[in-house]
Amino acid sequence: MPPALPLPLPQRPTTRNLGPLLRLLAFMRPYRGRVLLAALALIVAAAAVLAFGQVIREVVDYGLKTGSETALNRSLLLFLGVVLAMAAAILMRSYLLAWIGERVIADVRTAVFSQVLGLDVGFFETTRTGEVISRLTSDTTLLQTVVGSTLAMALRAALIVLGGLLMLALTSPHLTGLVLLGVPIVVLPLWLIGYRLRRLARASQDRIADVGAYVDEVMHAIRTVQSFCHEAIDRARYRERVEAAFETARRRAALSAALSAIATALTFGAIGAVLWVGGREVLAGRLSGGELSAFLFYAVLVASSVGSLSELVGELLRGAGASERLMELLATPTLIRAPADPRPLPAPVRGQIDFVDMGFAYPAHPDLPVLKALNVAIAPGAKVALVGPSGAGKTTLFQLLLRFYDPQQGAIRFDGVDLRDLDPQRLRGQIAVVPQDPVIFGADAWENIRYGLEGVPDEAVRRAADAAHAREFLDRLPNGFDTFLGERGVRLSGGQRQRIAIARAILRDPALLLLDEATSALDAESERLVQLALEELMKGRTSIVIAHRLATVRKVDRILVLEAGRVVADGTHEALMGEGGLYARLAALQFRDQAGDQV
Repeated sequence: MPPALPLPLPQRPTTRNLGPLLRLLAFMRPYRGRVLLAALALIVAAAAVLAFGQVIREVVDYGLKTGSETALNRSLLLFLGVVLAMAAAILMRSYLLAWIGERVIADVRTAVFSQVLGLDVGFFETTRTGEVISRLTSDTTLLQTVVGSTLAMALRAALIVLGGLLMLALTSPHLTGLVLLGVPIVVLPLWLIGYRLRRLARASQDRIADVGAYVDEVMHAIRTVQSFCHEAIDRARYRERVEAAFETARRRAALSAALSAIATALTFGAIGAVLWVGGREVLAGRLSGGELSAFLFYAVLVASSVGSLSELVGELLRGAGASERLMELLATPTLIRAPADPRPLPAPVRGQIDFVDMGFAYPAHPDLPVLKALNVAIAPGAKVALVGPSGAGKTTLFQLLLRFYDPQQGAIRFDGVDLRDLDPQRLRGQIAVVPQDPVIFGADAWENIRYGLEGVPDEAVRRAADAAHAREFLDRLPNGFDTFLGERGVRLSGGQRQRIAIARAILRDPALLLLDEATSALDAESERLVQLALEELMKGRTSIVIAHRLATVRKVDRILVLEAGRVVADGTHEALMGEGGLYARLAALQFRDQAGDQV
């Protein structure tokens, strides 16, 4: 029985809490020296910006008002010194924060990918692969921008707001009260519009994700698309998604333009009000021209920084959502793990398999057992075929032997050791699988045959290819074994892919071989070559074959007939045919179909 369909996870960050960003502190801890230097540079840069107000006051009140060239030169030298200090601090801050952002996100990516590789197969059967890829790519990219840029901008804006308010109060407490009264009038509309803008930005990202997901689906099924003349329909559907993305982006652009216009009008309106009130203070002699200039400078700084914060908080929330999604993956437990003290397999490994009163149901459907009370012993070196209708549990047995899942009842023993007492890596190192649809990676033949066995010499790879009858076609490729085989092996025929998979298994030299009828979809010549390779591979090792063609089972030592999760018959081909049960009916149907095909 197949597992449940993949369940969609949240497609975009939606958290309203900045707390998840704090979880990144653990990744920053190894680089705390650089973080402290970046924080120091950030403070110096913010202080330099605030110092410009006092420089302006100095220039106006002492450089210009006194008419002294010496005082003016001194004021301008002070201005130049502040500029140089600010430039140096910005240089250090920008480089260090960019470095920290790239380094931390590289570490997060590595940690998340390592965690994902260790998760059990059940996780991937209930989670969309595209969602995991999205978290590893788009979420980490977003988080990199937040850590390396947005967070620093937000901290800088917050420092300037606090420092600016302090300098405003020191310069003119009366005008400061006026500014504070006007802040809500400026900030509230910007916050409300910014909130709607953030919602549209998320919607725009969702529409773009829809476009990408559709492209991915169509490109991976391009042969089917063209075979069924589906191009016109796909063009129309793609256009619909692109237009939806454009319309959302248009609305976002219109609102963004309105936000900029309103922010400019409100900010300069507020500055005009301060200038009017401040001008009256200067005329009354209660404020100097330099103090008014400095006050206006700080007011502009505070207003612009508050506006920036209203925008940056939205980006920080998105970054917090991305962080939350990544930390969810890091915190996901794996159901299949090595025990604290794993038992070793007896040496030499013989490949004896025992199913002891075993029962199993997929975690997604715990109330629907797939295998029930299974008791089977397979001797070392035996060749056993699994036969039965679809859904009988044949593939599930393979997944249990590889310990992708653990049975809920009973046990599976490998050379007398319960699989749950073994390290999964050591167990799988003694097993080789040749699936019906083999996986060929986008690499050359060396890497594909040597897969999982780094360091094996080339001559051993050649011998394995020769035993699998793969060397004859690999040597004819343009660059021989160095030839790139194409994504998913698209440059190879079905029979050639099978023989590379068999060579991979031969090189592994396993104690247990699992074959999912590797010849069922091949032409006669390819089937002959693959069958020869399989016979070579099966020599001297325990082999379990899922048999789709009953002709295959004539060469095995024993046949297990499964139906509805139970072994309903066990014996040789001749014995089972004589019993006249399910096996005999399946054989009669297949032989009749073969006879019809020949006619």
